[in-house]
Amino acid sequence: MTMAEPLEAATRTPATPGRLYLVPMPLGDLSPAHCLPVATLEVIARLERFIVENARTARRFLSQVPLAAPIQAMDMSELNEHSRPEALPPLLQPILAGEDVGLVSEAGCPVVADPGASLVALAHAAGIRVVPLVGPSAPLLALMASGFSGQSFRFSGYLPQQPAERRDAILRLESESRRGPCTQVFIETPYRNSRLLEALLDACDPATIVAVVLEVTLPGEEVIVRNVHEWRRQPRPALDRRPAVFLLSSPPVSAAARPRRRPS
Repeated sequence: MTMAEPLEAATRTPATPGRLYLVPMPLGDLSPAHCLPVATLEVIARLERFIVENARTARRFLSQVPLAAPIQAMDMSELNEHSRPEALPPLLQPILAGEDVGLVSEAGCPVVADPGASLVALAHAAGIRVVPLVGPSAPLLALMASGFSGQSFRFSGYLPQQPAERRDAILRLESESRRGPCTQVFIETPYRNSRLLEALLDACDPATIVAVVLEVTLPGEEVIVRNVHEWRRQPRPALDRRPAVFLLSSPPVSAAARPRRRPS
């Protein structure tokens, strides 16, 4: 070892970490220009490395963005519900080495009903700057469209699939909404939408209001807001195979309707 080598090692500084950009995608098969602002598209265009939920879907999305480099040159690593915890730290190594990386969800905004949260938490722990980019979020757009309170709301993601557990969850959310008041927001896999609506109508009080927001931002967008009594009486829309967000708002029980205590 020469005298210069230890001196060089002592004066070398670590690379400044890059940034982890949270990249939104359109909620349906639409052009990114339909719902992503120019500033978001400009950031995406200069990235050359991505962490994606599904490489095929991500490539289809990125092929519609005017990228600075050929899409064939893009480096893509997958992160999804099957990824093991030990697979996450290596995904951050390029960022720690100074490269900017985009985290891409399957639809909408990353981390919301999405497996990316663990990676974002790890990035914060490593001192990496996390930058959320502006794009569509189905739960927030549905909340805006419903007319329910946006001052206090809870997004519960997917409810249990087993009927008894799902009923318990619905009753719990209804009770919480009534006490809050708090708007409850949740989703379901499209082919099970009808089953979830039936479970809501079976479990909830007739006065509870249920909103179903279908295909938000898409040509088939539909917003239906009814109380449970009206839902039970009126024809149901076609729900299955359509992306949907469900919202529940239960009005407080009036004092007159509360059971009176017996005199002691």
